Amino acid sequence: MQIHTLTIIVLVFLLAGAVKGMIGLGLPTIAMGLLTLAMPPSAAASLLLVPSFITNVWQLWLGPSIGPLLRRLWPLLAGLAIGTLTGGLPALTAGSTWTHAALGVVLIAYGLWGLAAARLPAPGRHETWLSAVVGYLTGVVTAATGVFVVPAVPYLQALRLSKDDLIQALGMSFTASTIALGLQLRVTGALQTVELGVSALALVPALAGMAGGQYARRVMSEQAFRRCFFVGLIALGAYMAATGWL
Repeated sequence: MQIHTLTIIVLVFLLAGAVKGMIGLGLPTIAMGLLTLAMPPSAAASLLLVPSFITNVWQLWLGPSIGPLLRRLWPLLAGLAIGTLTGGLPALTAGSTWTHAALGVVLIAYGLWGLAAARLPAPGRHETWLSAVVGYLTGVVTAATGVFVVPAVPYLQALRLSKDDLIQALGMSFTASTIALGLQLRVTGALQTVELGVSALALVPALAGMAGGQYARRVMSEQAFRRCFFVGLIALGAYMAATGWL
């Protein structure tokens, strides 16, 4: 791997880690969005595996309610795994312009949702089967784009969890997504040992970025940061969608 590619990887994971440290999510979204400008989506997803897994296990482990959340969210986690491994959309391994454009559309949708600060209605008595459906759809999107935030993140916000439980639930969902994506890449032959080695090295800037993001959260308005973050996602997504279809 060339020096300029390694430099790009370090800078991308510094930024992605900073975003995650600031608002609790965004590492895979930022990393996939930027890395796919310089490499195939399957390679970008492989690089994402180690930093995403470690940072999300950390986020999951520090929360207060692992047992209760597992009992409540197991349909979502099961659906997520099934959707990632069996989803019908073209996978990252296709390396097609469709994949690039689809990732752009996902980024735009997520950015608009974040700017609107919208919330879905609580699922109530339909939660069990809705969780499974949302998990499956998130898995399908994960397999096609490498981004596992839509529709899982808006749905988890709709469950009206406490702040700490929401952060832990996000870590749980993202950890399951990372494992399922790794298995999917392995099964399709897109997971390479050299990429996993670089992925392990990418953990260092990701953790450094997280530390910086946590510091920034203490000295900067989170509302202002979130606004800039989501506007940036929309701009990046529009660029990727346009270049993927043109």
